[in-house]
Amino acid sequence: MSDFVQRFHFSESPVRGELVQLGDSVEAVLERHQYPERVASLLAEALAASVLLASTLKFEGSLILQARGNGPLATLMVECNHRRELRGIAQVSESWTEASAELPFSELFGEGQLAITIDPDHGERYQGIVPLDGATLAACLEHYFAQSEQLPTRLWLAAEGGNAAGLLLQVMPGYDTAEDADIWPRLCQLSDTVKPEELLDLPATELLYRLYHEELVALHETNAVVFRCSCSRERTEQVLLSLGEAELRDIIEEQGAIDISCQFCNQEYRFDPIDVEQMLRGGTGASRQLH
Repeated sequence: MSDFVQRFHFSESPVRGELVQLGDSVEAVLERHQYPERVASLLAEALAASVLLASTLKFEGSLILQARGNGPLATLMVECNHRRELRGIAQVSESWTEASAELPFSELFGEGQLAITIDPDHGERYQGIVPLDGATLAACLEHYFAQSEQLPTRLWLAAEGGNAAGLLLQVMPGYDTAEDADIWPRLCQLSDTVKPEELLDLPATELLYRLYHEELVALHETNAVVFRCSCSRERTEQVLLSLGEAELRDIIEEQGAIDISCQFCNQEYRFDPIDVEQMLRGGTGASRQLH
């Protein structure tokens, strides 16, 4: 499957939409860790959701979706930037068992919360938080939009194997003055008929025609989505320098070298005593690049 997000809107109405279908990028995330099937499916849904949410924003930076709680599934975290580059990770707690996979979504995280963080390249971070008390991830995200954005928004998510897909509809400002006053409930009712296999497998034009063939749908550009981790040696150096000179020297003296592995992509970065000295003298980017 070629990973993409398709933007569209309904002509002469204040409703817009996004459709995302993912394959390669989901597989790239999942193949780096061994997750229980239920966790892998939820992580795939979260990846699709992050693309949909990031596509609603006009900014340069990253959108981070994080679900965290004290239940069997401890953490889901995904990130999508304005270049539609994805990464994600999940973590189960020590209480996870085979029976955990059968729990309803609302119990997987125990007492948990869903945080959406907007991290622009320039400007201040913004974060919205809602409880993880919905029946599905999509329901929790709809709660977030109702609370934080105050724009009617609906999402439909699906995942199977190494594929994920999602559909988003959102009312834009001007809904109150729309000539077609019932278009929002009508479009939601039509979208509720979509089957998971349709979301995952049908080409975008065929899916949108099946759902909205009696509506006037205008398609926008189709944009590619890819897996790419934002970790780098320079960013890792920044983290190490934040520890302070004394602690870095203590670690080197005790361990002989500092080894750091990115949780998202498993890329490993090694810093020997010479690297650390170069960092301390010259700041980030000063250590050797090859070992």
